[in-house]
Amino acid sequence: MTRVPIVFAFDNNLAMPAAVCIYSLLVNAKPTTAYDIYILHRSSEQLDLSKVERVISQFPLSTLTLREVGDEFDSSFEIRGITTPAYYRLLIPQLIPEHDRVIYSDVDVIFRQDLAEVYNTELSNNIIAGVNNLAHIDSDLKAHYEGNLGLDSYNIICSGFLVMNCETIRRENLKERFLELAKKKFKYQDQDILNTSCAGRIKMLDPKYSLLTYISLYAITNGKESLVPLWNASEVDEALMEGNIHYNGNKPWRNWCLNFDIWWEYYRKSPIFDEKFYFDFYYRRLNELDALPFVKRIKILARYFVYGRRTNP
Repeated sequence: MTRVPIVFAFDNNLAMPAAVCIYSLLVNAKPTTAYDIYILHRSSEQLDLSKVERVISQFPLSTLTLREVGDEFDSSFEIRGITTPAYYRLLIPQLIPEHDRVIYSDVDVIFRQDLAEVYNTELSNNIIAGVNNLAHIDSDLKAHYEGNLGLDSYNIICSGFLVMNCETIRRENLKERFLELAKKKFKYQDQDILNTSCAGRIKMLDPKYSLLTYISLYAITNGKESLVPLWNASEVDEALMEGNIHYNGNKPWRNWCLNFDIWWEYYRKSPIFDEKFYFDFYYRRLNELDALPFVKRIKILARYFVYGRRTNP
């Protein structure tokens, strides 16, 4: 049995989607994989874990541990609605000293991949591993990372899914570097801090481990070949069809977005399913779909015929 420590950080505003995220993680675990789940939360907040606990109770091999975070980031810069818990991943090596390596994930995610293999990925001298966020393709991201931060835009990762070399971070005392950078007003907060601090020592992962919304959109709009040589066509195919979906734009429990139906299918099969919440969302969205022009509706439907729907919860 491989035990995989995985860390989440959220407040009560994200308690429900966190439960759905964790359900997708556990329901797609291989028989040989078990998860030790850690949740970081502000010490001054009473975190409501009733939904998360309802999910975990159905998976007896998994464990749940809470770790409180102090006031280190209470005055840190917030932007685009992303709040203080985004910084908590920077403290994981100190908050979870019993592990030399952990996985961190945001909770706006649906897991469709077992994580034992990526947990055991070879890190060598690298500090972290993550999925390329296409900064070299997006003109705004490229200008930010190259012009503002002086980084190679081809080697920028999204901070929403990380394999962290905690032993190295502790040994090199990178916490102090993280805390110092957290005083600055970075546009992408923790993501900019990690890419700045770990530049040159970041391992790139296959896109299936964190299929960002704009990776999907770019592949659909420009063709899979547009992402070569970053990834080959089979890697892009696997990510689109079976990858862990990271809703790093609009959130499916709030708005219409790409792959929203996959999130809702996991929610529907989860132990926290609420019929009224489900009905109210779909009733509103179907009315919006009916109001769209015919050509727009055809394009939306075509996306599902071309790329298929694989949920397997």
